[in-house]
Amino acid sequence: MTVADELTPETPETESEEPIKKRKNGLYPGVSDELAENMKSGWADTELHDLQPIPQATETAARRAALSARFPGDRLVIPAGSLKTRSNDTEYAFRASVEYAYLTGNQTEDGVLVLEPVASGGHKETLYLLPRSDRENGEFWLSGQGELWVGRRHSLVESEKLYGIPVSDVRELADALREATGPVRVVRGYDAGIEAALTDKVTAERDEELRVFLSEARLVKDEFEIGELQKAVDSTVRGFEDVVKVLDKAEATSERYIEGTFFLRARVEGNDVGYGSICAAGPHACTLHWVRNDGPVRSGDLLLLDAGVETHTYYTADVTRTLPINGTYSEVQKRVYDAVYDAQEAGIAAVQPGGKYRDFHDAAQRVLTERLVEWGLVEGPVERVLELGLQRRWTLHGTGHMLGMDVHDCAAARVESYVDGTLEPGMVLTVEPGLYFQADDLTVPEEYRGIGVRIEDDILVTEDGNRNLSAGLPRRSDEVEAWMASLKG
Repeated sequence: MTVADELTPETPETESEEPIKKRKNGLYPGVSDELAENMKSGWADTELHDLQPIPQATETAARRAALSARFPGDRLVIPAGSLKTRSNDTEYAFRASVEYAYLTGNQTEDGVLVLEPVASGGHKETLYLLPRSDRENGEFWLSGQGELWVGRRHSLVESEKLYGIPVSDVRELADALREATGPVRVVRGYDAGIEAALTDKVTAERDEELRVFLSEARLVKDEFEIGELQKAVDSTVRGFEDVVKVLDKAEATSERYIEGTFFLRARVEGNDVGYGSICAAGPHACTLHWVRNDGPVRSGDLLLLDAGVETHTYYTADVTRTLPINGTYSEVQKRVYDAVYDAQEAGIAAVQPGGKYRDFHDAAQRVLTERLVEWGLVEGPVERVLELGLQRRWTLHGTGHMLGMDVHDCAAARVESYVDGTLEPGMVLTVEPGLYFQADDLTVPEEYRGIGVRIEDDILVTEDGNRNLSAGLPRRSDEVEAWMASLKG
């Protein structure tokens, strides 16, 4: 990696600019006046003049309107967040806060959306962004975040065209917020500088109300969001196909080969993976969030692959299949797999508009409990086991969650709006029952130990039932075996 020199040029700074700091151990001791002057000129005009609004501009405008209506008279501040250091002078890849991206469609660091109340009602919207890096003071080639180091930012004029919001220089915002009067709410946890400017104007209770509203607003997806989730799922299906085709290479190496194979699909067709891929072979499948992915891949074992592609607009799929590495389930593997499949079928059937959110979980847990009692692994009757939750030794987790811009979307929603709520058309959730028999579980016969099975699909609630967005991936055990054989053949 090339090291930026970041030397302070001789030109004066404006009040809103930070000096371009000198990096320790840079190879150049300074910038000559002649070089500084040379770098200011001789550059073509690269302003983009024919930009069209982003595809979701209509939807983001409607979301901001709903936000404005919910908090009349309040100044609302929603930051994107800032770069976070990975080590020394390298940063993690930036991902804007979900609240900010949901309301604007913008994904650049240090951005802030401000809704300022107006006397006539409603709010004045302003998107505060960093302008293109400065050519007069040398920022564009001297700063580690300058244009020649990390790429071109949109100009403020370009951003107005893209996002349909008036745009101003974010470097002026903190001072303006310090002078602000009247009630203010901010989404916390993303921008320490913005929060410091508002420290005497906000309360934790009021800010939490804003966060909860923005979480619950995402419970029902609009048509744009549903389309993005379908794109994420379709890419994920192709990623699973990629993995099956290279299982022989994974056997020669490790779970990392599976992780890398799926990641390639995610980066080629989307923004990233939506979460750390779980590539759990053998007994690792019994660890719910196995993301080390450094274990062996052996013929005769199962591979639990839980992975999702995230689109360029941040919507993620979340799909799981448990596959026989050699292409064929053993008798006991098939017994466990088919039980989980039947439980998932019951869970998906329970996803209906007007139904309780908990219904799909209860339906799936009942099927799994019936099988555990039937196999003699827990003493019945089934109602007793469910009442005491005894099945949870082997089912462990809830049967699903909301899905969207976060893999566990709408997490700040109130309990009464989410898990105690009612399903509505446009909601998207996962249905993902599982059975996990730990390798050291002496309460089950030895043939079960080390077997973990989860099947997960992404389900859209429709006006008359549901639609499985991930139906492109086979689920039934015989269909999985036939699908794998066709890909390997």
